This record gives sequence, C-alpha cells and structure tokens, in this order.
Amino acid sequence: MNQTRHEKEHSVRVSVILGHPDPNSFNHAIAKTAVDTLLAKGIEVCFHDLQAEGFDPVLPAAEMARDAVLPPLVALHCQEISQADGLVIVHPNWWGQPPAVLKGWVDRVLRPGVAYEFLPGDGGEGVPVGLLKPMTALVLNTSNTPAVREQAVFGDPLERIWADCVLTFCGARKVVRRMFGVVCTSTDGQRKAWLAETARMVSQEFAG
Repeated sequence: MNQTRHEKEHSVRVSVILGHPDPNSFNHAIAKTAVDTLLAKGIEVCFHDLQAEGFDPVLPAAEMARDAVLPPLVALHCQEISQADGLVIVHPNWWGQPPAVLKGWVDRVLRPGVAYEFLPGDGGEGVPVGLLKPMTALVLNTSNTPAVREQAVFGDPLERIWADCVLTFCGARKVVRRMFGVVCTSTDGQRKAWLAETARMVSQEFAG
C-alpha cells in the first residue's frame, strides 16, 4: 500500500486518485502538482497512487452486497471518498477509458451506501440518489491523439464516463475535465506549461 495522507486543522478535504502504472509518467507529475497546490492552500489531501499501493481492480462477488465486509484498503477508500469535499482524478486516455486499476476503483469504492443509494421501493431499476458531497471533481487526463482527430473520430467518451455516468450520478455538483496532449511528442516547455495550468485549475476549483 502506498497511501499518503496529509492532515491539517481545517474543514476542507480533497481526495486525489492517480491511475497510471509508470512512476515516471507525466500523470505522476500532474498528480504531484495537484497535491502540492492543495497543500499550499492549507487543504487536507488524501492521495492514492492506485498502482503503487497494489489496489486490486477486480470486484469479488462477496463485495457486491450493500452490507458486505470490505477489505481494509477498500474500506479506507470508501471512508475517505464519503468524507471528501472535493476530488481530483488523474489518468491517461486508454482506448477511450480509464486504465483497469482506476475502473476497478470505481467498481469497488463508488458502491451502494457510499456513493449512491436507491430510493425506498426501488429495486435497482430506477435512478438512485448520489451520496457524495455536492463537490467539485477535477479530472485531468493525458492523450497521445491530437485533439482534432480525437473529436472527429472518437468524440469524447471520457467526458460521458466521468461527467454523466459516474461523478454526477454519485452526487458531484460540478465536473471539470482537461485533456493534456499530445504528450508523447511534447517538449519540456509544453509539459511545464501544462503543470502550471494544473496548478491554476486546482487553485481555482478548490478555494480552501
């Protein structure tokens, strides 16, 4: 487990979730910038590098019940996300989706009773009520596909996944996304500018 928690005496808490296997990736630089910016603003940060902490993305059948007994790491994630006032998610665009470790985090952590709840009398066929705080969620992605081709050929599936299918569904008030690219051909200057933009966006969305 590589779970790092930075605590300060204040009322604002933001979870930062990183999904990328390479510790030298630009995604890691983005996540570090987000964490450093939040801490500089006096905000409590719960940071998880999912790959580094060995988060298992596979949802076992035994965890599907609402009252299931959860493994300690999953229970910790559930507790933190239920208490979070804001959320930052960092991951690359892989096949128009998050990497498997982050999809598994959604499956295992954004669970009934934690992130959403069905109304009384609803057997699961209706639209549930989101249980997360009415937070801002900032999703920062990287891509190696030029933006023009991305839109023309693929549309923006990550926007639908995060904004429509996951975060708003679970109660987030505002979802902001930024796709940085093309990363594989970017210069040092471009990457520095993107990190500076990351810091500005984090400062703007999380006032502290």
